[in-house]
Amino acid sequence: MHVLGGSSAPAGGFAALTDERWIGELQLNLLGAVRLDRALVPSMIRSGSGAVLHVTSIQNRMPLHDATLAYAAAKAALRTYSKGLANELAPRGVRVNAVSPGGIHTEAAEAFIGRIAEGHGLPREGAEQLVFDSLGGVPLGRFATPEEVADLVAFLATDRASSIVGAEYVIDGGTLPTT
Repeated sequence: MHVLGGSSAPAGGFAALTDERWIGELQLNLLGAVRLDRALVPSMIRSGSGAVLHVTSIQNRMPLHDATLAYAAAKAALRTYSKGLANELAPRGVRVNAVSPGGIHTEAAEAFIGRIAEGHGLPREGAEQLVFDSLGGVPLGRFATPEEVADLVAFLATDRASSIVGAEYVIDGGTLPTT
């Protein structure tokens, strides 16, 4: 399972993204998974079974252009790569799926909300609502917990999910509109 990801891009949209920043975002958010797969998947193919899980992001469909455009593009590429890899490996007994979290209630998210509150002179609840609003809303009214995401990942790794191949599971409290 590949879970590494993140962004250190500055605010400012596409114009603030140098070639080096793009390369860094692609290295971290796409190519790390590709390299890990190249190292681990051959033994899964030899054994005729295995499960590969990639953690993408809802930004693969809902990019936040101001500061995370390169991250979102890399995660969209990871989503596409996951689907293609699933089609290639399923006949060999290896399942590939993706999990796309939205906001996750972590220490980093709490710190981010704290910085928003301080920077805008808002109470914590107001800063959290500002973040929710920037995402177009979170109908559940809260971010997912790390445990909720881990439970989904754990299920997808088990034999109980043996017929799930090439799927992307979104866990975002309803942030992405469904069609």
